[in-house]
Amino acid sequence: MTELTGQLVLPDRILPGRITFGAQVQAITPDTTAPDRYILPGFIDGHVHGGDGADTMDGPDAIRRLARFHTRHGTTTLLPTTITRPWEEIRAALRAVAEVMRTPIPHGPCIAGAHLEGPFVSPHRLGAQPPYTLNPTPENITQALETGCVRVVTLAPELPGAQEAMTRFAQAGVRVSLGHTTATYEQADMAIRCICAAGGTAGGTHLFNAMPGIESRRPGPVTALMCSDAYAEMIFDTHHVHPATYRLTHRIMPDRLVFVTDAMQAAGLPDGPSQLGGQAVMVRNGTARMPDGNLAGSVLTLDTALRNAVQAGTPLQQAAALLTANPARYLGLTDRGSLTPGLRADLVVLSPTLDVEEVWVGGLRAA
Repeated sequence: MTELTGQLVLPDRILPGRITFGAQVQAITPDTTAPDRYILPGFIDGHVHGGDGADTMDGPDAIRRLARFHTRHGTTTLLPTTITRPWEEIRAALRAVAEVMRTPIPHGPCIAGAHLEGPFVSPHRLGAQPPYTLNPTPENITQALETGCVRVVTLAPELPGAQEAMTRFAQAGVRVSLGHTTATYEQADMAIRCICAAGGTAGGTHLFNAMPGIESRRPGPVTALMCSDAYAEMIFDTHHVHPATYRLTHRIMPDRLVFVTDAMQAAGLPDGPSQLGGQAVMVRNGTARMPDGNLAGSVLTLDTALRNAVQAGTPLQQAAALLTANPARYLGLTDRGSLTPGLRADLVVLSPTLDVEEVWVGGLRAA
């Protein structure tokens, strides 16, 4: 058994105490002499393309490299995420994710599946996605599900065949996330109802980005997500979403808001030229943009997102839920997401300034 002491960030309070664990958390006991450092559940990133020069689309070794990079920033569970490319390239990437899932990364994070972002998105809301969109045909859905690794799919609900696709994915246990879409409020609301009727869980891909915004007479998909039981991702690097917009969203859906990085391969590298899905990207001052000036993914890590939330005025205990308990619940990962006896010992130790000092995955110190 291993013991750590610090300020334990529990579901209902921050407790000076001791956590005892093996592969699972065994016990939590108060300790008034605990040092001034924080111990949180491991972070969960459900939307991450790359990092440290590696990209999900480049095969198993690249997936392991990006995963190890994000673990150094506190992420203990992640979903490698595809991008809109020719369908055979996407299928190859999904098979690569499945391979990594079968051969766990030694002292690395848990790969809990893939996020299929693209090609079932609107050609009119590509954002930084390359122009290889497809309608979700029964054949493509079958091929995606056959890989056995898809946990989340981003889908534009206005596409032909979208309703059948949402139903099939939901029935297969895949989270269906509305994104890269031109959908109206009515279309998004109907999609959420369709997903729920099929027994599924609805989400929204990088809320506010690559979708219509909220207007007085055109509330759009953002309002549909907020006014339902759906979850929603947010890239809180303060470039994709203004801190005031974050605060409003968090007030409306505190238990359904999920932080993600949407990180690209340039995450962790110096500013300069990079790529996303074969497209040229320039990173300056921590912001990734396409040649036309549009935002292109991010170079965010979840520890930075946590610090951004706290700086925006969110108490640490509430901010921590956005990258631990909330994504665990959204993704159906019932064995993690909080410091609770019996759950996985996925832990992050943070300094008083919320910098990562130690990471533990399933009770083992991450390399």
